[in-house]
Amino acid sequence: MLQIDGKRITNLEMETAGIYALANMFGHHALSINAILASRVHDAFAENPQKIVDDAIQYVLARL
Repeated sequence: MLQIDGKRITNLEMETAGIYALANMFGHHALSINAILASRVHDAFAENPQKIVDDAIQYVLARL
């Protein structure tokens, strides 16, 4: 587990790690937005995953 400014990061997906590494190599900035659809710890899954994904997309687009 990684902790930054008192916030715990418990997972970093492979694709995001690769994007961050490439961005860093070329002097770019990168950001990954992830829709959390399941908790493996609690064996729980989102009841409406499509809405969560759509909301995440709208959140990002509203801030571009």
